[in-house]
Amino acid sequence: MNDLWLRRYSPAPEAPVRLVCFPHAGSSASYYHWTAGRLAPAVDVLAVQYPGRQDRRHEPPIEDVLVLAGHVYEELLGLETPDGTALALFGHSMGATVAYEVARLLEHKAGIRLRRLFVSGRRAPSRTRTERVRLGDDEQVAAELMRLSGTDARLLADPELRELFLPVVRADYAAIETYRRPPGPDPTCPLTVLVGDADPLTTVEEARAWDAHTPGGAQVRVFPGGHFFLDDHREEIARVIEQGVL
Repeated sequence: MNDLWLRRYSPAPEAPVRLVCFPHAGSSASYYHWTAGRLAPAVDVLAVQYPGRQDRRHEPPIEDVLVLAGHVYEELLGLETPDGTALALFGHSMGATVAYEVARLLEHKAGIRLRRLFVSGRRAPSRTRTERVRLGDDEQVAAELMRLSGTDARLLADPELRELFLPVVRADYAAIETYRRPPGPDPTCPLTVLVGDADPLTTVEEARAWDAHTPGGAQVRVFPGGHFFLDDHREEIARVIEQGVL
């Protein structure tokens, strides 16, 4: 396995299902460390490490969702997969969109149909908003992160850490704010949508619009909370994943 792009925190190579997890903007593979431990050994969890963060901090971040999805797609094709192992994807916020595009590539380019695609905290690709966080100054970007309550305030308060962190966040926002769904078919795999009932970035109605991107209809789960509702419902979401893939 290529440890540059894909991290395995709780190896479960004999598991019948492999779940690949995609972080949100500004985040890293380690965000899914708890998830990997919780789901093992029934599910083998891999977490994607985007360029520009942690041990990849010297690489330039990628400012294009489709380019990012293409890299992950190639990495997944190169994995050794035991016979009979099913594949599922989980992504939160920006990660949901990247996971969706990877799912499209896997099915319609490589003929690999997923066991299930989980998209969390992200409106359907057919629902767009005009967003310009990427164009703000550092104070404006930091204020947006604080509004969403997904970033440690100590990180934003430390000038040296902020200098390292904000360019990555800005690049990720550039990727997701400029993304528009390219033509082509949607994945045909089962789709589960997770959303917070008070998420300022994704309304429940915008989340339900994912129903138009799967032939079987989307299963939508609404949780109390804002954009990072999943931090307060980790155990319940782990059970949703288990029910969806096992």
